[in-house]
Amino acid sequence: MREWLVAGALVELDGGLLLVQNRRHDGRVDWTPPGGVIDPGEAVLDGLAREVNEETGLSVSTWSDPVYEIRAEAPDMDWTLTVVVHRALTWSGELCVADPDGIVVDACYVATDDCHHRLAGSPQWVRDPLTAWLGERWASSRAFGYRVEGTDPCALRVSTLP
Repeated sequence: MREWLVAGALVELDGGLLLVQNRRHDGRVDWTPPGGVIDPGEAVLDGLAREVNEETGLSVSTWSDPVYEIRAEAPDMDWTLTVVVHRALTWSGELCVADPDGIVVDACYVATDDCHHRLAGSPQWVRDPLTAWLGERWASSRAFGYRVEGTDPCALRVSTLP
């Protein structure tokens, strides 16, 4: 079972949330907050700052405590995923897409009311917690769990875990 540790960033500016457009290896495209896989031995916030900088050109200097955490298990694809999401509190730089991995192909600030449209094609384990946070803006961290069944990215069956 492959285990992934991923961190995601909530970067807000003038009523908009920063989202990045990802082109997946099979050609699918989706929108997510910036972030990515944390390297072995790397601290979560260091890895998150690195990923945000690589994907967007922004340098985040201060982060919040975790806003939410996601745990997804996909036994049919032999992986589990843990995602820790933080808000960027202070940052500098100009928005510029230059992802060395070639996955992120666009980035923009999306009005909060329009985020659900961009997130419609994103995985449920990305879309649901982010949409909930945008609607509620809770103060303490929350946890979300998902079970992902199937192997075809276009026909996955996703259920929430208690």
